[in-house]
Amino acid sequence: MPRAALPRTTHTLATADAPRSAGVRKCASVLTGAALLASALTVTTTPASAHAAAPAGTGKYVALGDSYAAGAGVPAQSAGLCLRSDHNYGHLGAAALSPSSYVDKTCAGAKVGALTTAQTDLGIVVNGPQLDAVTPDTSLVTLTLGGNNLGTSDVGFVDVVVACSALSLTNPFGAPCRNFYGDTLSKRLDSAAAQLTDGLRKLSAKAPKAKVVVVGYPAVLPDDPTACFGKMPVTTGDLRFLRSVMGELNEKVERTATAAGATYVDTLAPTKGHDSCSASRWIEGLLPTSPAAPLHPNARGERAMADAVLRALGR
Repeated sequence: MPRAALPRTTHTLATADAPRSAGVRKCASVLTGAALLASALTVTTTPASAHAAAPAGTGKYVALGDSYAAGAGVPAQSAGLCLRSDHNYGHLGAAALSPSSYVDKTCAGAKVGALTTAQTDLGIVVNGPQLDAVTPDTSLVTLTLGGNNLGTSDVGFVDVVVACSALSLTNPFGAPCRNFYGDTLSKRLDSAAAQLTDGLRKLSAKAPKAKVVVVGYPAVLPDDPTACFGKMPVTTGDLRFLRSVMGELNEKVERTATAAGATYVDTLAPTKGHDSCSASRWIEGLLPTSPAAPLHPNARGERAMADAVLRALGR
């Protein structure tokens, strides 16, 4: 379909001007995983009727979520430490839907708790509670959250991959990372799902007529872990483990969304074959060759995610 002009975007930041040094630290935290890995390479639910099917694109559209929703690293960037792109899937979707207004509240580093709690970096508020952008007149909400809950830092899955990279040196032919984490990551996802259930309930209370679309995570890793040989310093056994973790993440997010009466959009299937180890990447690798954060969608990946959302909305 023809690409309509991008609507005027409202960016909501609790702190308008975070110090430049803090911005550098934030970008560094997102990229630290890539640097470490490159070095290693060289050595209560809501009823289904709660979310009424309001016509998408006819009113206010609010985009919520983490760096996958923000389009971290994809030009052009704005919103300081939140690393928002004007070509993230929310912006691209808004261009096609032409809502009366569009508010992008996405922010890199957001965990599920960011729906109701302000994000801070070194004590500086970089993004207010994301649900603050949702008002009774909101007709469409999209969100991607949960991945950052896997890690102990604000880079989530990358945090886990860094740990797996270091552990690979202890047992290069086994699955030391799987042995190290055990069921820890699964428990973290259970906690994230419970928080997401609560967040979706609060979202519904704020905008009972809004259509809520929960967008899953794309194909970060390939089906065949041997495709990553020489590209990612993680053992084959642990690549299988990491892929299963991402699969569990999507499954639990989908189950939570469905129970809350939201629409779940699968972005895993449409991005298969374009993972971080493929020759035709829509998800960048540890050392990105296109502008994007490591192990995150590039512009083509964000376009694929936007197309999946638009298909789910019948556009």
